[in-house]
Amino acid sequence: MGIISGVQARDYYYSDAHLHFVDFFQESDGMDKLIEAMDKGKIDHVLITGMPVAKKWHENEPKRPRYYAGDDAPVYWYSATDMLIAAALDKLDEKQRNRFHPFLSGFNPNDKNAEAHIRRMLELRPGFWQGLGEIFTRHGEVTALTEGDTPRANNEALTKVYNLAAEFDLPIMLHSDITSKREPNPLYLEEVEQPLRNHPRTRFIWAHAGTSMDVHRYQEKLEFLLPTINRLLDTYSNLYIDLSWTMLEPYLLNGEGKPDPGWVKLIERHSTRFFIGSDVVGRFDNLGKSMAAFAPFLDALPETVAYQVARNNFLAILPQKSRQEIR
Repeated sequence: MGIISGVQARDYYYSDAHLHFVDFFQESDGMDKLIEAMDKGKIDHVLITGMPVAKKWHENEPKRPRYYAGDDAPVYWYSATDMLIAAALDKLDEKQRNRFHPFLSGFNPNDKNAEAHIRRMLELRPGFWQGLGEIFTRHGEVTALTEGDTPRANNEALTKVYNLAAEFDLPIMLHSDITSKREPNPLYLEEVEQPLRNHPRTRFIWAHAGTSMDVHRYQEKLEFLLPTINRLLDTYSNLYIDLSWTMLEPYLLNGEGKPDPGWVKLIERHSTRFFIGSDVVGRFDNLGKSMAAFAPFLDALPETVAYQVARNNFLAILPQKSRQEIR
């Protein structure tokens, strides 16, 4: 086994706390390829979710776009994404099924009917869904292309959803950019902080800690992010942070691939509040590589904390019944 800084290298097993089984066209490599990639990448558990929006192939476009940003055609809310997840999981045996933790995402967060829709879905399959999300609110170009009003994390429709999540003991994964492309300050922070404050019984997973690739294209690094997350974690015990891919660089690792001491110290202080994810979208060839990319940062953490962040923290946030069934 290899050596790191004069000690034996750690052998990480992972929980991927952010994986989309389908892409923006609701297509996927399929469950067989996903399980194969999980086995090769030492990924024991996965938060598996759909894609809450679908990309339209517009009548005026001669070629089907390859990604949501491939042309100016909109995306629209797509509820059937949850049925695709359920159908894929229904085909698995119990041993494999226990590795997957499905989050329900196919609803419009601007619609005050969303709470009733989610309740119906939960009651149709009691105990099946283990969380809600990824809920898209402010999301850069995705928001700009989404038909209808721009969702906010603190709107009235989502207030009803947060109450429902507490009632059913379901964590919520929320995507809400902390700022716009050009504002070097936490412009939209209150949209996340208000729900944290008003719903103390609801467990919130903040996707990418409020960052996104669209923001990073204009602002390479948000200098205010670390102190902001520090304050929020000190203030709100119901906040958890998803460190998936846009957080890896330039936050967890600097431009030279070295762990950032500030983030190491923060995660050590709040050792149960962070987990990692790939955020892959329907394609699984690079799944293991995406998770292994966190190893240099994990190696900078105390060993016990590193194993928590790599695998166990995500499992601990699941509903109590789901935790009891984990092998």
